Amino acid sequence: MAAAAALAAADPPPAMPQAAGAGGPTARRDFYWLRSFLAGGIAGCCAKTTVAPLDRVKVLLQAHNHHYKHLGVFSALRAVPQKEGYLGLYKGNGAMMIRIFPYGAIQFMAFEHYKTVITTKLGVSGHVHRLMAGSMAGMTAVICTYPLDMVRVRLAFQVKGEHTYTGIIHAFKTIYAKEGGFLGFYRGLMPTILGMAPYAGVSFFTFGTLKSVGLSHAPTLLGRPSSDNPNVLVLKTHINLLCGGVAGAIAQTISYPFDVTRRRMQLGTVLPEFEKCLCHHLTIVFQYHVGDYEVRLWTPWNSKRIISWLIS
Repeated sequence: MAAAAALAAADPPPAMPQAAGAGGPTARRDFYWLRSFLAGGIAGCCAKTTVAPLDRVKVLLQAHNHHYKHLGVFSALRAVPQKEGYLGLYKGNGAMMIRIFPYGAIQFMAFEHYKTVITTKLGVSGHVHRLMAGSMAGMTAVICTYPLDMVRVRLAFQVKGEHTYTGIIHAFKTIYAKEGGFLGFYRGLMPTILGMAPYAGVSFFTFGTLKSVGLSHAPTLLGRPSSDNPNVLVLKTHINLLCGGVAGAIAQTISYPFDVTRRRMQLGTVLPEFEKCLCHHLTIVFQYHVGDYEVRLWTPWNSKRIISWLIS
């Protein structure tokens, strides 16, 4: 979701003059996007690997893993290496690394397509059409790469000694075979899509507000002339990073309930509560009178037997 908001808020690629023997502006523009794609992918891999321990702990706590549910964030960060070794903090990170590049490629291509369609078909321009195109591109990328996110979460939730999956390929095969084919990879997709709209909107709005307020009240302290147009002020790099972090934190907090719902749905079949729901027993009391005596019979029926009994 953060990538979608960042793509919507990003400035368009600069116009590059044609140079002799350079292949023309089209080739230069294609090179710009390729360079941006590779740089963004590598930066994404580095960033995700850096925060992978926190992400693993978040998955464990969101889904109430019975080994760590009584702990806080910092306590869990200490407990995971003690129980599973330091590599335990990086469970599921391999699937995330695989997901980053196709996610970025799909997002870039979809963003350009949606931006063109929104501009030509709907006549919407400016920041609004970039926000809409960025959100739609993010949704498209999420849908296309969602199975990898599902596998990543399943691997991250596993605890040493209680492995259901031995690796990425085994997780794909197991989920496909036991959870309804391809539909099994899309558990929790709806709260993911629903959470992207408020996240992108709040992030974009907050960042724009912080930027405009900062440049209007402290232009010399927070701003610098743009490299493309010296008459236009833009935020300094570290201020831009700070505003983006604040905007992302606020947006993530507002959309966090959707994230918790998504994780619980993704892990539904491996949570202890799932078996409890399937095998939940109700006590059916049959009461009748035989002469002067009251007879009561208790029988435990699970939900499937109750449904069959009601239908019959």
